[in-house]
Amino acid sequence: MKIPSYPWTLMKRVYKEVLPLVHGELDHWKGRAQFIPNAELRTQALASIDSKTFHCEGGGIYALLSSGQARQKDVIKFVVAYQTISDYLDNLCDRSTSLDPVDFAQLHRSMPHALTPGMDLENYYSYREEQDDGGYLHELVTTCQNVLRQLPGFPYIEQTLKELAEHYCNLQIHKHVKKEERIPRLKDWFEQNKEHLPVMSWYEFSACAGSTIGIFCLVSYATHDDFQSDWVIKIKEGYFPWIQGLHIMMDYLIDQEEDRHGGDLNFCFYYADQNEMITRLLHFFKKADESTRELPHARFHSLVTRGLLGMYASDEKVRLQKDVRQVTKRLMREGGMTAYYYYWNSLAYRKIKA
Repeated sequence: MKIPSYPWTLMKRVYKEVLPLVHGELDHWKGRAQFIPNAELRTQALASIDSKTFHCEGGGIYALLSSGQARQKDVIKFVVAYQTISDYLDNLCDRSTSLDPVDFAQLHRSMPHALTPGMDLENYYSYREEQDDGGYLHELVTTCQNVLRQLPGFPYIEQTLKELAEHYCNLQIHKHVKKEERIPRLKDWFEQNKEHLPVMSWYEFSACAGSTIGIFCLVSYATHDDFQSDWVIKIKEGYFPWIQGLHIMMDYLIDQEEDRHGGDLNFCFYYADQNEMITRLLHFFKKADESTRELPHARFHSLVTRGLLGMYASDEKVRLQKDVRQVTKRLMREGGMTAYYYYWNSLAYRKIKA
């Protein structure tokens, strides 16, 4: 199948091919979650699907990089299952009954296990009071494993998937502990990794770790029989840190007022002022855009970087925050007409869904 390289052809296929499959998978997992025996686990599982559908919708776009329609369905099955694990565990760590990093670490062992076909499953709830999910998390993990084991390029990407997942899981553990422990833990973690990174701050590194889209990109390419081994390093270095960092920093950018009221951690709070924030977010966008040029199907990935700008700039939260509006306007100018195309498209989609 031809990989879309224009914004209108990309969005046409997203609406026609991707979103119906994503919503079908989400309906399956929502139906499954309704039968979780433990009330707290059931509440968090359902809330994670209801409030974070757009994570799966966005991740599903990477299925368009797959080798054909059958593989496209497989990739979406993986994306929705893996992202549902991520969102469910995020709720359990952020909104549930525990602040124990040992508990968080055990919960998140499910994520590298989901990337390892044949891996024996564990009791991922062993350090928390709530235990009985009726097999929900195990089913999510095995769904991911079953997709990956049949991909021709999986042996090439397996180790890199685990590296990206390790970063993601470490972030989730460190950022959800007691408030007074979060920053010291995140800074220590950054110190352990900074020699392998471009120049950036601890909070920017944390943001780079917080996205799953590099994993989705690799899985989609692994559907190709002619998978080229040099794609792995190109995709990893393109997505981590730059494209993933842009993704999560945009997410934190629009959530500032909400996080300020909720007393939640937000990586945008640590810039010295708005000018520094604009400078650094522009730097992330430019580096992300540069990195796409080295990737297979470079035009597709360039559309993704501009799509991130347009999608987040169109969020209703931006309209309510004057400072954020100023930042997004500057970023949108840098993204050009393609970013504006996604801006207007996202506005229309939000109105249709409302």
